[in-house]
Amino acid sequence: MPLTDAACRNAKALEKPRKLADEAGLYLLVKAAGKYWRWDYRHGGKRLTLALGVYPQVTLQQAREKAQAARAQLAEGADPGMARKVNKLQEQVSGANTVKAVAMEWLALRRPEWSPTHYTRDGPAPPRVEPHPLYPRATQPGEGRLPLPG
Repeated sequence: MPLTDAACRNAKALEKPRKLADEAGLYLLVKAAGKYWRWDYRHGGKRLTLALGVYPQVTLQQAREKAQAARAQLAEGADPGMARKVNKLQEQVSGANTVKAVAMEWLALRRPEWSPTHYTRDGPAPPRVEPHPLYPRATQPGEGRLPLPG
């Protein structure tokens, strides 16, 4: 029997986590820390679980829609969990949390303290002074695209 909103709202945590089943692998995991929407599926011969959100921020209807969208991905042969991980990595790489972005921000903060020659290293460097290691690497195409951890 499918879950109702009242059953989700009134579900209380017991000593151990419990699952309140909805339909087609969707369930509400009730723990002492909160209530979590999960969807179990099989891909490549393995049982996998996809997290769909936290109740009540994600309602029963929204959880069903998310599970249906994941089922559609699975029907096309894609692993919904892996697709989510790939999207998350792409967002990290395209975001401002890359080596290049952080290096350029650091250089911009230091620019007022440095002479133009020191900042760009276009002019002759003083004897026994190496060029700044971040400037050439952070400004070259293809460099600095890795996301920073954390």
